[in-house]
Amino acid sequence: MHGMRGTALGVRPRVRAAVEAVRRAFAEPGRERDLAMQAGKAALAACVAWAVAGWWLQAPMAFIAPWVAIVLVESTVYRSIAHGLQQLAAIATGTVVATGVALLLDSPMAAMALVLPAVVLLGNWRRLGSQGVYAATGALFVLTGGPVTITSSAARIAEAVFGAFVGIAVNALIRPPLYLRSTRAALEDAADEAQEILERVADRLAADEWDSHTAGSLHERALRLWRLVDQAHAAVGWSRESLRVNPRRRSRLASQPGQDYDDAVTVLDYVAVHTAGVTRAVLESSGDDRKGWRPGPHAAKPYADFLHGSARAIGLYTRSRFAPGGQDQQADQELREVVEDLNRALDDLRQRLLGAAPDDPDTLATYGTLLTQAHRLADQLVGH
Repeated sequence: MHGMRGTALGVRPRVRAAVEAVRRAFAEPGRERDLAMQAGKAALAACVAWAVAGWWLQAPMAFIAPWVAIVLVESTVYRSIAHGLQQLAAIATGTVVATGVALLLDSPMAAMALVLPAVVLLGNWRRLGSQGVYAATGALFVLTGGPVTITSSAARIAEAVFGAFVGIAVNALIRPPLYLRSTRAALEDAADEAQEILERVADRLAADEWDSHTAGSLHERALRLWRLVDQAHAAVGWSRESLRVNPRRRSRLASQPGQDYDDAVTVLDYVAVHTAGVTRAVLESSGDDRKGWRPGPHAAKPYADFLHGSARAIGLYTRSRFAPGGQDQQADQELREVVEDLNRALDDLRQRLLGAAPDDPDTLATYGTLLTQAHRLADQLVGH
């Protein structure tokens, strides 16, 4: 009974998450709607391929057409074409090799023993990419599909070609996927997380609340920030690929991701590094046995002000670069003002830390680490 209750409790969050994903797909543009659209297009491609090959032409191996069509409704039009060519090459190679060997040996089992090791090895050829497995699939269709003839093998290849044409056409002509919105969202997610971490650290420093549990939690979040930056970097690549051979690229909203995107990923990468450095320094100073090594209010307050300014600069950076409809001039002007304040805060922090440099080497090391991370963080924000 307890096991069933635990299973039910575990299922409920998943059901709620699924319902919420469906709601978002209907309510607003986003990843959920994109996935739903691609799923619908794949189903449409399969139906069209089957209607022509199976219902109208009554092809002998009609199932191959919808099977190829559905797997080629890929995440980008370019990927549909590239994978389609690779898949057809793999299927054709496996089909031809299996047909030739089966006709020579007149024994499906003997042919399978000879052909499958060869086509499986061929499937690892770099030029076939991830589609190499279809060489073995094509060979199996020949060797397990009844009497082997040149006509039936040619029909299989023809149906695969037709299915690839349908899948690529549906993906290219019906709302071909673009990922510019996802790229902006990925960059904003990484920037928002960095901003929130720095603000939390600044609040703790200003309030002199340096407990090790909170410091450890913030440091873990800072380490995970790299994953969000990596996702943003991958999203930039997806956006550029999604515009290749895409009819929607002529749209005003489908401009190629420019240098601003690369610059943003670079800035966020450095922000992630230096945010982790700041949280590590705070964590190392937060133990009960190290209270004497912590900067006092004369240093903690200006450092907190500096981190607040850094957090605000990160938020304004993404707003100014990736605002809907183009660059946000107001946010850009605010960013320049915040950067000036950041420079002044850094100068003030430097003077306070140098003026209050203690004789204790451990405390001096803590001051030096905090000041070094502040310099590096400011260099990235000011330089961009």
